[in-house]
Amino acid sequence: MMFNCPLCQSKQYVQFHQDKKRTYFRCNQCLLVFVDPQCLPEPKQELAEYRLHQNSLEDEGYLRYLNRLVDCVTPHLNTDAKVLDYGSGPCPALAHLLNKAGFNTDCFDPFFGPHEIPGTSYDLITATESIEHFHTPATEWRRWMALLAPEGWLAIMTKRVLSAEKFANWHYKNDPTHVSFFSVETFTWLAREYQLNVIFPDRDIVLMQKLA
Repeated sequence: MMFNCPLCQSKQYVQFHQDKKRTYFRCNQCLLVFVDPQCLPEPKQELAEYRLHQNSLEDEGYLRYLNRLVDCVTPHLNTDAKVLDYGSGPCPALAHLLNKAGFNTDCFDPFFGPHEIPGTSYDLITATESIEHFHTPATEWRRWMALLAPEGWLAIMTKRVLSAEKFANWHYKNDPTHVSFFSVETFTWLAREYQLNVIFPDRDIVLMQKLA
């Protein structure tokens, strides 16, 4: 069965890895690694998996983890910046931290709500452990570009693909809801395609600024 890369729509890709449960491909153009479309989980399966997560505002380790992103991006923001936490989950801890830091923060999550994005323009869009769940990352990315104000920032946390050898033994790929895997090269392609500046301040953080 022929299909397109879910990020750049190219039909040029190669098999990257295969295990007992799924086959993974890597796009020749944007270098996204993605699962065979036939292996994409159903919404009920995704929701059941997400409900297993035990993140909470009382978990100091989780808050420290999220504060790494807050510390990276807030120096780039004005105090009146409008923020959207995209994929905020059942416990919007990142939004809590951003509000605590003085930023007016909206939340959006397709499973747990809010199910509608209240604003039309944001100075910062955050996505922590979200983009690896995207079945159609091109659609999500175009939505972000429409919502992001000129000179606005994207702040993303996701573990990155390093090599085929490391991918084979990578626990991150084993989550059945993880279906899109990004690398430095993929983010560099996105920056070029959408006219963004890109910064890699940490091993699992990427900041991208809209140029216009």
